[in-house]
Amino acid sequence: MSDPLSASLAATLSAARRSRALSASALAERSGVSRAMIGKIERGEAQPTAVLLGRLSAALGMTLSELVARAEGGDRRLARAADQPTWTDPETGYRRRAVSPISGGPLQLVEVELPAGAEVSYAADTYAFRHQQIWILEGRLLFREGGTDHELDAGDCLQLGPPAPCTYANTTREPVRYLVALTKRAT
Repeated sequence: MSDPLSASLAATLSAARRSRALSASALAERSGVSRAMIGKIERGEAQPTAVLLGRLSAALGMTLSELVARAEGGDRRLARAADQPTWTDPETGYRRRAVSPISGGPLQLVEVELPAGAEVSYAADTYAFRHQQIWILEGRLLFREGGTDHELDAGDCLQLGPPAPCTYANTTREPVRYLVALTKRAT
């Protein structure tokens, strides 16, 4: 593993799977991630991408932000900028910072920087348990929600509709920064 947060993510993922009494095979079936890859991630032999972590966290009934917050540990209500965990997708360079305090609560804020030319896609089940809004801080984002493209500029805020496959795409030559606000859906 390249950093302490990645090693902690591996242990947190394994603990979350076990606490739900799921075998690696059952998690593989739920998430669409191979059993072999789950094993490699949990042993710290592979650094997962944002897409893989999104699939795995959704299959465990949690958000990616919850998974990162658990990996970071603690129960603070104040999240100082210097203490907010940051994770970078090894495949795309996508960087996400868990802004919200770790103590939990119904709202999670995540700041994302998507490099020029990068694209990250998530399956619909990644969004099954949450309401989500995207607020563009800097740059331009092409957000594909199912069959609809939304071109979002700085200051624009989009509330996602019902769960659908989504793609975050930066088709520009500059990075785009945006804030994602997530709340759990009422069951």
